[in-house]
Amino acid sequence: MAHANHDYHLVDPSPWPLVGSMAALALTGGCVMWMHEMTGGLWLMVIGGLAVAYTMYGWWRDVVNEGEFGGFHKPVVQIGLRYGMALFIASEVMFFVAWFWAFFNASLFPTEAMGNVWPPEGIETFDPWHLPLINTLILLTSGATVTWAHHALREGNRSGLVWGLVLTIALGLTFTAVQAYEYGHAAFTFDGGIYGSTFYMATGFHGAHVIIGTIFLIVCLVRAVKGHYKPDHHFGFEAAAWYWHFVDVVWLFLFFCIYIWGS
Repeated sequence: MAHANHDYHLVDPSPWPLVGSMAALALTGGCVMWMHEMTGGLWLMVIGGLAVAYTMYGWWRDVVNEGEFGGFHKPVVQIGLRYGMALFIASEVMFFVAWFWAFFNASLFPTEAMGNVWPPEGIETFDPWHLPLINTLILLTSGATVTWAHHALREGNRSGLVWGLVLTIALGLTFTAVQAYEYGHAAFTFDGGIYGSTFYMATGFHGAHVIIGTIFLIVCLVRAVKGHYKPDHHFGFEAAAWYWHFVDVVWLFLFFCIYIWGS
């Protein structure tokens, strides 16, 4: 009776859902307290953030062990993982739809407070054919290198996998550095009106996703160096590649809609 007669994975009892929920409560509660300048808010926020990070590390470590060493991620389990990642990316799409909606609502129907024009008077927009174009080329190239890494993995080329990931991570870090430089030389601020608010919310959250995706790929690189992943069993890497391509596509929409059309 100890042998499972099915391909599904019945997970062992885990502390991470409870620990993660308590950490998230501490993080959000600390944020609210800090924003209202309440005593101890900053420390609670920091402790909650560290606890959330530790939860993510511990939980995903267990998932990696289950799939890589435990042999629990059978084909039917991998289908569930793929559905879960696809739904997560779909939820991220809706997240960015909100920021695009806010931008188009303001730009297509500028109010009297904006002077009935877009961009609003006094706003000096970025030249889309300078730093934004450079970042577009960087991200498109990174999409090619992560695809190269994926094909190398499927062909059993471990060296190609590692170097493809190294190049993709380097390009992701370069993108973040260029965007930080761009922000530092912007002629408008976040609190300077509707243009700055919608611009920084859309591009800033995309930048945060680039940072998250870069960390995702760094974890994949460490695993690849350790010998993880097989040509026919590597969903952890596939999920990272899906996420990175999603980040690429969102940037293309940002580049054409906000940087070019919006200016």
